[in-house]
Amino acid sequence: MSTALHEPRLSVPLSEHDHVIGPATAPAELVEYGDYECPYCGAAHGSVKEILGVLGDDVRFAFRNFPLGQIHPHAVQAANAAEAAGAQGEFWGMHDLLFENQRHLETQSLLAYARSLGLDLQRFGADLTQQTYAERVRQDFLSGVRSGVNGTPTFFVNGIRHNGGYDPESLLAAIRGA
Repeated sequence: MSTALHEPRLSVPLSEHDHVIGPATAPAELVEYGDYECPYCGAAHGSVKEILGVLGDDVRFAFRNFPLGQIHPHAVQAANAAEAAGAQGEFWGMHDLLFENQRHLETQSLLAYARSLGLDLQRFGADLTQQTYAERVRQDFLSGVRSGVNGTPTFFVNGIRHNGGYDPESLLAAIRGA
C-alpha cells in the first residue's frame, strides 16, 4: 500500500478566492498556511521568496491565513490587515511588509504600512475596526484544520503535506520531487 494514501492532503483546492502568485498552468503548486507573527513563518517567507525567484512560472504559490491568536496576540489582526489590503489590490505588498516587520504589528504600524502601499486609509481602518474580513480568515483557518494543519508554517506541495524543512533547499527538493 502506498504511503501517499496516509499523508495529509489539502482538503480545499485552490480557487479564485485564494491569493496566488504564478500561473494556473505551473507544474508545481505550493500552498502555505501561515501566521504573520510566527517567527518560523518569518524565516519561511525568505525561503518562499527565494523559491519563487528560482522557479519562476514553474510554481504556483498560495498563502492561506492560519493565525495562532492564543500564542501570537497580533496574528489575527495582521491576517485581517492582509485581507483588507487585498481588497484594495495589495495583498502581496501587505503580506511582505507584515513578514518583514513581524515585531511591529500593532494597529498604528498596520496603518503606516497601508499608507506606504497607497491604500485608502479610511477604508482600510474601517475594515480593521469592523473586522470585515474575519470570516475569510476563519475560512482559511478551518480549511487548514481540515487539511491536518496543526502549526505554522505548514506547506503542501501538489496537494500533499510537506513534512520536511522549510529552508529553500528542502522546499525546492520537495517541489522538484513532486
